[in-house]
Amino acid sequence: MEIRDQYRRTLRDLRISVTDRCNFRCRYCMPEEIFGKDYAFLSKDRILTVDEIVRLASIFTNLGVQKLRITGGEPLLRKDLADIIKRVAQIPEIEDIALTTNGSLLAKQAQVLKKAGLLRVAISLDALDDDTFMQMNGGRSHVQPVLDGIEAAADAGLKVKVNMVVQKGKNDEAVLPMVEYFRSKGHILRLIEYMDVGNTNGWNWNQVLSKKELLETIHTEWPLKSVEPNYPGEVASRYQFLDGKGEIGIISSVSEAFCSSCTRARLSADGSLYTCLFASKGYDLRTLLRSGASTEEITTYLVNIWHNRHDRYSLDRGKDGHDGEKVEMSHIGG
Repeated sequence: MEIRDQYRRTLRDLRISVTDRCNFRCRYCMPEEIFGKDYAFLSKDRILTVDEIVRLASIFTNLGVQKLRITGGEPLLRKDLADIIKRVAQIPEIEDIALTTNGSLLAKQAQVLKKAGLLRVAISLDALDDDTFMQMNGGRSHVQPVLDGIEAAADAGLKVKVNMVVQKGKNDEAVLPMVEYFRSKGHILRLIEYMDVGNTNGWNWNQVLSKKELLETIHTEWPLKSVEPNYPGEVASRYQFLDGKGEIGIISSVSEAFCSSCTRARLSADGSLYTCLFASKGYDLRTLLRSGASTEEITTYLVNIWHNRHDRYSLDRGKDGHDGEKVEMSHIGG
């Protein structure tokens, strides 16, 4: 089955958050003053079980989903993560399983996750120098454990990309060293514009380093050329280095929105479906699952949600009625 929303966008990608907890406190996602020691994270009984995740993933494949991305919070904190990956990898229609992680716990788990069926990993790293990196992550980790995780993932045979959120005045001086380092390592670096996700990260336009500015900065050192996306709806704009040493990606949700090609749905750790990263509400699937709803009933519910989807937040940013409360990114992943 192929379903389309109000803007004729299909459903191809499902991002599954397996926990709302994280061992970092990145300012742009989970600032310490909000997500402190007294913050009420989800209790175990409110989080989807492995069986519930697998059942929903299977139902989503009947609606066109071919790619899964496991997110958090920090997904490596979930002890049964390898079991989740192994189980969803057995769904015939799933062509690709990826993981988004801060990488600090990856070195010890990369081989196990690869064996379970994981194919790709996106690892967040916002600077190479410890001072800047620790300012970005709330003082929770030095750089080296993340670099160890990156190399362990590559050694395990996982395809690796590195994600860097760029915040003007915070870590923009780290851009060129990051580009140079990962060019030499053969890993694709993706630069992400600082986004107004959630309600707690203090976002403002003045801290956004735009795609245009990033390209100008990098092109001065290493000339670039634009290349075609690998597939329709790819979130990062691709640029290859003219000297042949790899490529970078830029995710420009703020300055050049890509809502028109978005084929992604997001499932929170507590079983709510969100049809946009900037959504203000989710749709409760956990209650349906635990009330004994049939696969047909759940499928009908999902079809109706997607058919009525009209999200295009990044295109409407700043317009009246479009800048209200939003779900926190730590709740649904990136």
